[in-house]
Amino acid sequence: QVQLVESGGGLVQAGGNLRLSCVASGRFFTSYAVAWFRRIPGKEREFVAAVRRSGESTFYAESVRGRFTISRENDKNTVFLQMTDLKPEDTAVYYCAAGAWSLHYTYPRGYNYWGQGTQVTVSS
Repeated sequence: QVQLVESGGGLVQAGGNLRLSCVASGRFFTSYAVAWFRRIPGKEREFVAAVRRSGESTFYAESVRGRFTISRENDKNTVFLQMTDLKPEDTAVYYCAAGAWSLHYTYPRGYNYWGQGTQVTVSS
């Protein structure tokens, strides 16, 4: 069992930066890929970024590529999402998720464990 807790969300002006953290507890976290998803009210969860267990392979949605960076520190059981040049359309609740690596890494159903989410609001 893995428990995930996100933090770092908040209110920021367009063009600003935030760094989200996802801290895991439980066994085998370092065996899992970790992803960030986001949800805008009334819409489905949207894939944002993923990192494989070693941290060397990362993947991004086209909408955030070049602005967001996902990384992990396995010795601290933590995954980060550094967000730069934020836009109002990035406003959402951001969730981290963990699961076995799959080529379907952009799909929420591929992840077994989820955090409670952290709100990110970007004002124009």
